[in-house]
Order: sequence, then structure tokens, then C-alpha cells
Amino acid sequence: MADILEIVGLTKRFGGLVAVNDVSFSVREREILSVIGPNGAGKSTLFKLIASFLRPTNGEVRFKGERISGLAPHIVARKGVVRTFQETTIFRNMTVHDNVVTAHHLRSQASLAGFYFGSTAARQDLAAFGRSADEILTFLGLVPMRNEIASTLPHGHLRALGIAIGLATNPAVILLDEPFAGMNHDETRRAVGMVRKLRDRGITVLLVEHDMAAVMNISDRIVVLNFGQKIAEGTPSEIQRDPMVIEAYLGAEDEAIGL
Repeated sequence: MADILEIVGLTKRFGGLVAVNDVSFSVREREILSVIGPNGAGKSTLFKLIASFLRPTNGEVRFKGERISGLAPHIVARKGVVRTFQETTIFRNMTVHDNVVTAHHLRSQASLAGFYFGSTAARQDLAAFGRSADEILTFLGLVPMRNEIASTLPHGHLRALGIAIGLATNPAVILLDEPFAGMNHDETRRAVGMVRKLRDRGITVLLVEHDMAAVMNISDRIVVLNFGQKIAEGTPSEIQRDPMVIEAYLGAEDEAIGL
């Protein structure tokens, strides 16, 4: 399949600290690609650069051949590259359904004034957003929680709601920030299935994650960072055998990478 996202020589310096150092890789359409590495490896900074929450010191990110580095994050999201957060994008005092409806406003046709005064375009948008939100909740198995207040949801369902909010923007590429963090075994299994469903829906998935069992189970390919540099790239089996990866994870028989 063709490359949908290209990371080219990406570097980010904060004063004398080089958080990401000349990192390059590509992401193919409808691929699940994981970015892993020890704490402080530069994973979160890389994600912020890809989603345009940070401007690179050097290098660029290309989406479908177009440079998106330096664009405002909401413009990048409208183009189709959407980053989810662990919980910070959720309106905790709103219902699950209203959270997803609200996220649709990124692609509204009506103006802000139109929504305020209830214009025809705004009413049409809201009706379409409601139908789309119901479809997304059905897709992710969240219909039983449709009218629940978000703050009352258990951890796993909160993470699923975060993904639903991302889907509301109609992404081509979705960046998942530690989607399995803090989950028990059953929650992780359901979340892994959910990520696979995103790919089956035609969405390219790029994720940062510390749960190595889940990463090895779900990923088509893996990119490994250490001290801001890419040290390995390949399939899960290739990564598990890579001596530089084993060394980065502190031991030739480190269970953290599934050995």
C-alpha cells in the first residue's frame, strides 16, 4: 500500500536538549504502526510534532505528499491527521452522545453565528452530527452508555469515548496516545479489538504505547526510539530480535519486549 504519512528528518530542540533527533519513517495506508521506547525516548514529542502541536527545529511531516508541519493543529485535524489524548479532550459533565456530537463541529458547514441563532444550515449540521454520533457509538459498542455522564464512565469506556471523539472528525490517520494505559487484561483485550476495527474502517493508526504485549499483538510495524533517535524499525518479530532494542530495554532477556 502507498505511504500516507512521511516523517522526514524530524528534529526538535529545546535549548540544549535534543528531544527528537533526525527521525525519519513512513506510515502506510491502513497500517497499525506503534512507536515505542524507554521513558524519555522522545515519543510524546514526536507525536506532538506529527500532529503539529509543536513546530520542528528541522525536518518535516508530509500527509498525502503535502507538508503539514507548521500548520495550526485544527487545520491538520481538518486535513485528516487527528491526535487523541488520554482524557483531556473529554467534556466530563456532558453525556457520551453530546461529547461525540460536539467533536463533529470541527467539520461544520454553519458559522458560529448560525449555531447561535439556529440557522437552517446549523440545524442541518446538528441533525447530521447526531446521526453520525449514533453510528460511531454503535461501531465502538458504546450505545448502552449513550446518555451517561462522561465522568461516571469506567476507565476503559473513557478511553473508548476518547477514540469516538477522534472518529467524529472523520480522520484518515489517527494518533493514539497510550490507548491501553491503566487497563486490566480484559479492558486491554477489548481496546486492542477496537483499534483493529479502526483499521478495518479504513483508518491508518499510529500509536504510542508502553504495554509491550499489546504492541506486539496489534502492530503491523514498530518504530523504536531511544534518546530521541530512531534505533530500529520493523515487524514485531524483527523488533524482538533486534540487539539495539534489547539493549535499550535493559537486558538481553527483558520481558518488557516479549522475550
